[in-house]
Amino acid sequence: MAACGRIQLLLLLTTQFSCVFLTLGLRPQPNVNLHPPLIAINRQLKAGAASSVSQPRRASGWRLAEEEACREDASRHCPKHTWNNNLAVLECLQDTKEEIDISTDCNHLLWNYKLNLTTDPKFESVAIEVCKSTISELKECSEEERGKGYLVSCLVDHRGNITEYQCHQYITKMTSIVFSDYRLICGFMDKCKEDINILHCGSITTGDKDLHSQGEVIACLEKALVREAEQQDQAHQIKDTCKKAIMRVAELSSDDFHLDRYLYFSCRNDRERFCENTQAGEGRVYKCLFNHKFEEAMSEKCRDALTTRQKLIAQDYKVSYSLAKACKADLRKYRCNLDTNLPRAREARLSYLLLCLESAVHRGRMVSGECQGEMLDYRRMLMEDFSLSPEIVLHLGRGDKGLIDSLCQNALQALIQSADPGADYRIDRALNEACESVIQTACKHIRNGDPMILSCLMEHLYTEKMVEDCEHSLLELQYFISRDWKLDPILYRKCQNDASRLCHMHGWNETSELMPPGAVFSCLYRHAYRTEEQGTRLTRDCKVEVQRILHQRALDVKLDPELQKRCMTDLGKWCSEKTETGQELECLQDHLEDLVQDCRDVVGNLTELESEDIQIEALLTRACEPVIQSHCHDVADNQIDTGDLMECLVQNKHQKEMNDKCAVGVTHFQLIQMKDFRFSYKFKMACKEDVLKLCPNIKKKVDVVICLSTTVRNDTLQDVKEQRVSLKCRKQLRVEELEMSEDIRLEPELHDLCKKDISRWCSTVMFGNAQVIECLKDNKQHLTHPCHQKVFKLQETEMMDPELDYQLMRVCKQMIKRFCSESDGKNMLHCLKQNKNSELMDPKCKQMITKRQITQSTDYRLNPVLRKACKADIPKFCQNILNKASDDHELEGQVISCLKLKYADQRLSTDCEDQIRVILQESALDYRLDPQLQLHCAAEITNLCAEEAAAQEQTGQVEECLKNNLLKLKNEPCKKEVLNMLKESKADIFVDPVLHTACALDLKHHCAAITPGRGRQMSCLMEALQDKRVRLQPECKKRLQDRIEMWGYAAKVAPAEGFADLAVQVMTSPSKNYILLMIALAVCVLFLVGLLCGRIIKRVTRELKDR
Repeated sequence: MAACGRIQLLLLLTTQFSCVFLTLGLRPQPNVNLHPPLIAINRQLKAGAASSVSQPRRASGWRLAEEEACREDASRHCPKHTWNNNLAVLECLQDTKEEIDISTDCNHLLWNYKLNLTTDPKFESVAIEVCKSTISELKECSEEERGKGYLVSCLVDHRGNITEYQCHQYITKMTSIVFSDYRLICGFMDKCKEDINILHCGSITTGDKDLHSQGEVIACLEKALVREAEQQDQAHQIKDTCKKAIMRVAELSSDDFHLDRYLYFSCRNDRERFCENTQAGEGRVYKCLFNHKFEEAMSEKCRDALTTRQKLIAQDYKVSYSLAKACKADLRKYRCNLDTNLPRAREARLSYLLLCLESAVHRGRMVSGECQGEMLDYRRMLMEDFSLSPEIVLHLGRGDKGLIDSLCQNALQALIQSADPGADYRIDRALNEACESVIQTACKHIRNGDPMILSCLMEHLYTEKMVEDCEHSLLELQYFISRDWKLDPILYRKCQNDASRLCHMHGWNETSELMPPGAVFSCLYRHAYRTEEQGTRLTRDCKVEVQRILHQRALDVKLDPELQKRCMTDLGKWCSEKTETGQELECLQDHLEDLVQDCRDVVGNLTELESEDIQIEALLTRACEPVIQSHCHDVADNQIDTGDLMECLVQNKHQKEMNDKCAVGVTHFQLIQMKDFRFSYKFKMACKEDVLKLCPNIKKKVDVVICLSTTVRNDTLQDVKEQRVSLKCRKQLRVEELEMSEDIRLEPELHDLCKKDISRWCSTVMFGNAQVIECLKDNKQHLTHPCHQKVFKLQETEMMDPELDYQLMRVCKQMIKRFCSESDGKNMLHCLKQNKNSELMDPKCKQMITKRQITQSTDYRLNPVLRKACKADIPKFCQNILNKASDDHELEGQVISCLKLKYADQRLSTDCEDQIRVILQESALDYRLDPQLQLHCAAEITNLCAEEAAAQEQTGQVEECLKNNLLKLKNEPCKKEVLNMLKESKADIFVDPVLHTACALDLKHHCAAITPGRGRQMSCLMEALQDKRVRLQPECKKRLQDRIEMWGYAAKVAPAEGFADLAVQVMTSPSKNYILLMIALAVCVLFLVGLLCGRIIKRVTRELKDR
């Protein structure tokens, strides 16, 4: 082994004069360039060098402090008690603060003294004597060849393991001597001479620079090495041998900051300011200064020197004495420097060491607490100063303005993985300081440094407890954590087995082009939401963590790497002004049809996922917390959502606990669901097979609902034995139809056709609660033709299925529970109408029922019960009206009026007659239920019956008013309508509510056995009126007499138009029996007359024949 070559030791204490002189570039000639006193020193060293070191306090022999060149400097700078100790004087003088304090002669004397010390062969024998027990304990040193200086170099290498006091002191003193000047380090000059000259780091001739500048030579080389690592422009390529020498110097000076001469002089004042009480050795002063590096009081020169040393540590972890010592066993245990696939330089990098040991920690392996503490310090160091990562410095600023270059982003990602702040938020000093107040209030229940702190902070993101600085720092960190699932330690711990089993992922710090980190999480969440039928699923603990991450990512699109990557263009195009929390994703969903295919796919997948687990929408869940706690806590507590929570929120959207933010969020999600039926998880799962079979190639949810509901209706009308739509789909279809009826925006076609009408007639009406739809119904006569058509079709559907009438079901919710709890949904309105006049009926519900009755009266098609009952009668008697009708426009009650007249003529079928009787009874109490009467008598009602029309409760007052003013009516159509009312009332007393009320007792007493209908009870009352033996109630008698006069007037004004009409009048007349008797008598008289006349004619004919 050549001298100084075994470990390239920068601290080699050579015993050969030739080595030093070769380093200096000079021949080893005795006494050359030596100051005269040094001749004596050489002689003294041969006799007493060992004693001067091993017993430094002896006062015998040559004394450095007594030499003329240094006497004044020693007395001025060094305490008196040190003058007898040459090494103490040497240490004192070489550590002075000001360079000009030491004279040139003394400076040169010190250099030669140290040169002689380091080249004296007796130093090895001193080491053998002083370190005898230590050498025997250190196997590596005991085996070293004697006489070549290797023993001392080995002891220096293992000085951290030396426990013997005198030996440790000896090695420490020798180290401080050598490190004061790079030229004293054997081999250093030989290896770095050329680089020193090229870089102009200093002169290599003795005496050109004083002792304080010697550390600057090494510092200059170290900075050049850093520039080369950062690939700065015009950086000099240092030779590999010199690189190793530089790193070895840094490594061997790592335990005591005095040994890094440049840093020592740069930071001496800062050490006294910040680390006065920190004991030197084992890298403690370095660490203390590192911790204060960014404080304002820190000098720039010291900060630069510290940064250079940190950069060297980043290149080789052994430059940190404390880290190398604390983690030595763990590095060996987990084989962190035995990867043959990597170059040795990379294995030495701090980031590689951290990744290797962090991988062991994440796998649950035991890493010593001391090593983990050191790792924490250096992870924090990397996070505090980006310049310590040369890859970041190299690529910083190379991207477009406002964007990060992909290589720079990769470098940042690698830094985050090395520092692993997800495992302990305190590593990110900026985050720790910014979020301290939030942690103390919102996360105080979590142990300090626990990984759950970050999760807690994310849960409180955008809440009142969050502060702006913490929000920014948190999102910055989460941006990188979200791009590598392994950086979330809780997720990794719970899911590493699943990732290996399902996603072919292996080690924590292993990467693969085929399975990048982002793809692993995508794989995990795909399996998280699989059903048992779809195959292998995640374990329960892993699924919980995947859901937690998804909830956090939904807070900001930048936390979803795939979304941001694929939608960057669309975000700029459509959502540049959407800067509020959560608006970007909502914007993308709103413009789903306009997005490029890749972006549309990822937004669609995310929306589909949200439909299954709406708690992924953390902002929406927070806004809806009051409603969830009051009405949906059962489904919210379920670990597997499957769309139940959103369904519950929709159903309770108008509860008092619902706030505006929650209502807007729920409605927005409903609107997004309209774009694709897959966005409604429960609907998708229930009807997926039915959609594929019955509605292929249909994507929009509203179109799918229409398709399936049309199929169900057709199958129902045709009474097919087996419905084509499955039962589970029909049930969910009903839920979707009910939800869509709540807001006109959930009916896209209706909303689009009626936008202008909404702006004109309903601009002040709020969406939701079907209020806009109700407004359009109220203004139906003013709507544009397309909108009117659609509203009519909607009303037709609602009348066929009243459960789809949101306003009716909402207003009458309690009344339905009271009166119609057992009624079928399709008969709900019919049930409510039957109980409309009950004393227990809610006024608001009664008013709503009346509105629906008014709607039904406008067209028979809006009354499905009537339509079915009169299916044969309508074309038979009212065909002329149907011929003029439009499929999507009201008939204004014409068909119903036609049927009323036929009812009076008693020509309807039984089922139809029953329904018309109900309509007559209802319209007799409220004139608004008779559209023809309203249409033709509007002016008369206003002029003659205004007070009655204004009554809140309609009980037939307006009809009675019109009847009483029959003689005043000049408008023939109106008069005809009133006469028709009189005609209808003759057919059934129930059609005349005023008369029926006045004669209720008399009907009970005198006509109880008479079946209602066909004028029978009216005839009974008329007979009782003519019977002098019967005494009717005065009010009843008066009303009957009035009706007789009206009927008489009606007969005059509107005589029978034909025989059939005459027959009907006779049959419905109260004097029907009398008239029929007279007709019978007339027929008999005619018969007798004809009989007599026939005999006479017959006799005349016979006489004529006889002639």
